Amino acid sequence: MSKRIVIALGGNALGNNLPEQMEAVKHTARAIVDLIEQGNEVVVAHGNGPQVGMIQEAMTQLTRSNPEKYIPCPLSVCVAMSQGYIGYDLQNALREEMLDRGIDVGAATVLTQVEVDPKDPAFANPTKPIGAFMTREEADRMIAERGYEVVEDAGRGYRRVVASPRPVGIVELDTIRSLVETNHVVVACGGGGIPVFKTEGNHLKGAAAVIDKDFAAARLAEQLDADFLVILTAVEKVAVNFGKPDQQWLDELTPADVERYVAEGQFAPGSMLPKVQAALAFAQSGAGRSSLITLLERAADGIAGKTGTIVRG
Repeated sequence: MSKRIVIALGGNALGNNLPEQMEAVKHTARAIVDLIEQGNEVVVAHGNGPQVGMIQEAMTQLTRSNPEKYIPCPLSVCVAMSQGYIGYDLQNALREEMLDRGIDVGAATVLTQVEVDPKDPAFANPTKPIGAFMTREEADRMIAERGYEVVEDAGRGYRRVVASPRPVGIVELDTIRSLVETNHVVVACGGGGIPVFKTEGNHLKGAAAVIDKDFAAARLAEQLDADFLVILTAVEKVAVNFGKPDQQWLDELTPADVERYVAEGQFAPGSMLPKVQAALAFAQSGAGRSSLITLLERAADGIAGKTGTIVRG
């Protein structure tokens, strides 16, 4: 039976520059179209870590070179830029792969805003590093001129840090659903979505924040009534005691398992921890829902129950 599947693709899997990305999306498209060829409805969310950092640095350098002509570019706008150019490459690679296989399915990218709560505790404790490294003098200037939060990063210099709030809702949800229901594979919630919050009237204001793409994908999957959330990573399965002699690969995780392993510190923050937490959040959001954590090229096998780590609610 066909399933509605949301895939969370890591930004690092898309390369660190434009030539790398154009090559990477071809590999990505083949694995995604394998699922479409089986009759599944697919929505692709993706990260943008390297890409949005590149955009932010380029815009910062432009502003520094001619401050009288150029003004600072808000982070939310940089996220929107990254969504556009990553989506452009992804949808074209998907379209080409589907046409090569004789599959009559459209491909579209939706510039996606994701609502966050301005009272989210994450805004009081920004921890997500973004942008280029700075000297102490440059950091002091950014603090004075723009009110940036800045931290020293392991002796390598200073970096801006922003909040990473949890997603509340997908603003363009109805558009994404309509496209899925009219035979399209949709690229959405790029980089976790453009973070926005409601202000006066119906206005949405961009937030200086970065939403974790796995949590955004989980929220999107929940609101789309998806059957499966697939979170792609660099390993075939989740492991405990990772990298140690007693490393153990896990075929399945239950809520009790997740609670125990998180308490033990088994999953690294900023790496496997948010993936496991997002996978569980979706699995617990409704009856019959499951999440899968695995490699891109093993996604189809994982959904068939042959590999990967299944997270059940």
